[in-house]
Amino acid sequence: MKEQWRTYPQYAACGLNCALCPMYHRDDGKPGCPGCGGAGHATCALTRCGAEHGVEYCFQCEDYPCPRCKADEPYDSFITYRSVKRDFARARQDGLERYIAALGEKERRLRFLLAHYNDGRKKSFYCLAVNLLEPEDTDAVLSRLAREAAPDALTPKERAAAAVKLFEAAAAERGVVLKLNRKK
Repeated sequence: MKEQWRTYPQYAACGLNCALCPMYHRDDGKPGCPGCGGAGHATCALTRCGAEHGVEYCFQCEDYPCPRCKADEPYDSFITYRSVKRDFARARQDGLERYIAALGEKERRLRFLLAHYNDGRKKSFYCLAVNLLEPEDTDAVLSRLAREAAPDALTPKERAAAAVKLFEAAAAERGVVLKLNRKK
């Protein structure tokens, strides 16, 4: 099993945002999955393909999009593929460094939610919400939560329920479904 070291393992070659995956965030605070191409994580076919083409990310390849790229994957794994095309477009337009900084901000929001509004059962939901909603939508929800569901005023279950309700309303406004697309 050959390891591939990447500059930004929290952003996979295929465009998945590993930093917004539940496997990346362990409940005990210890590091979880290192992200695609991180230390201890084997390379995948897309990472090897990128190496053959001299690129780290599929969007950087002159052949993108190609049949190998999973940007149109109809089913999700631990994390959704629905934001891959949008995120590749942003990385291409803004540059990888700026995109990674924006991803870092999304991860910061997610960590805040997990620390203050998780009842032990909402990690996957928050990962999906932060991944699929625009940052301004997430910030609006966080602002309302600060006013309406302060961590010291409610039980963890009540805080989580308030957060889910606000995220579902924000998602409905945008036409976003906050459920993973799984094979039946």
